[in-house]
Amino acid sequence: MADTLPPPLGARLRLHGLPVASMVLLVLLIWYGGAWLLNAPGAIERVLRDQPWGWQDLFTATMAMERPVLPAPHQVAADFWSSLVDWPLDSPRNLLFHVAVTAESTLWGFVLGSLLGLLLAVCIVHSRTLDRALLPWIVASQSVPVLAIAPIVLVILGSLGFAGVAPKAVIAMYLCFFPVTVAMVQGLRSPLRIETEMLYTYAASRWQALWLLRLPASLPFLFPALRVGIAAGLVGAMVAELPTGAQAGLGARLLTGSYYGNTVQIWSALVMSALLGLLLTSLVAGLEHMALRQRRQA
Repeated sequence: MADTLPPPLGARLRLHGLPVASMVLLVLLIWYGGAWLLNAPGAIERVLRDQPWGWQDLFTATMAMERPVLPAPHQVAADFWSSLVDWPLDSPRNLLFHVAVTAESTLWGFVLGSLLGLLLAVCIVHSRTLDRALLPWIVASQSVPVLAIAPIVLVILGSLGFAGVAPKAVIAMYLCFFPVTVAMVQGLRSPLRIETEMLYTYAASRWQALWLLRLPASLPFLFPALRVGIAAGLVGAMVAELPTGAQAGLGARLLTGSYYGNTVQIWSALVMSALLGLLLTSLVAGLEHMALRQRRQA
């Protein structure tokens, strides 16, 4: 049978690009409509009150307010671009400066949370006692809001002399470890009974079975959990920047914009945090692709 040729580039672009472009256009239309509706009362009160105006004047005023309730997309884009090109990289006014601070805490928390989740999963799978004792508490730990835990953790670690990245990494780790633990428990238990019994007939130890069978079988469960974990870690790192009044980080940028009522700055920081989340999850997806490809080739 002849190999099936891949579709031409134009067909692939139409297949994948058209739905994405349509969704982006729909979001922009809804965003502009929401900005017009939410900003209209303020524009009438502050800008158009003492002069005759029509709907065109109202639309122009709502799209150019200095402190809008909901910034228009072009205002967010202008502030986003200005923060990148008008200020040096080491300036607190540059978004990339804050990205570096938040990304460092996120990555440390992700690494620590993934290792903790993997360790807990291995212990739970190999011990019925730990399965009954640990797993309910692990699930219950996620019912406590991170906004309530963050100040407590920051105060305790601060009293022990830990400052800077460490407290924020711990909060990120708290959100990272849970999806990794739950997914790895399921993944480590995914091999069939006949597969584990076959290893034991060759006198394989538990750790040999873990390394040769359970861990490879758990990879399809692990990487989706890592994508969720790194996104949750980003949220944790940003939340940890709020109670401390930090001067750097995307959470601090959001806090500053909220304090001064600069909604455009808030939205540009939100857009940057979304882009950072996409970048981090894409890196994990790239690692997943390489790991699963090597597994198939082995």
